[in-house]
Amino acid sequence: MAEHEGSVRVDSWIWAVRLVKTRALAAAACRAGHVRVNGERAKPAQALKPGDEVRVREDNHERVVVVRTLIRKRVGAPAAAECLVDNSPPRPPREFVAAAGQRDRGAGRPTKRERRELDGLRGH
Repeated sequence: MAEHEGSVRVDSWIWAVRLVKTRALAAAACRAGHVRVNGERAKPAQALKPGDEVRVREDNHERVVVVRTLIRKRVGAPAAAECLVDNSPPRPPREFVAAAGQRDRGAGRPTKRERRELDGLRGH
């Protein structure tokens, strides 16, 4: 794995270090505002340099990484881990992430009162 001179696009880099599954998803995440570089919203073609802080929001979790090495090609997971410093907060345990308001099978549609209670639990 050789360090590249110059710059690398942010969408290419987050795909290469396996923060997203595809390059297209990386570009879409940038366009949607889910990627920030040094606190600023990043466009897909924004250039990265070593030392930049990249934040990628996925579901209800945010990955916070610092660029250590610039790479353009996707590499294996062990090699990708060497290209970044992961400062992400730990994910919440699964029991806290469980879907709020799941109904028993065969219970039918919720009544208006039950729906309001479910919306209250979900924070709507």
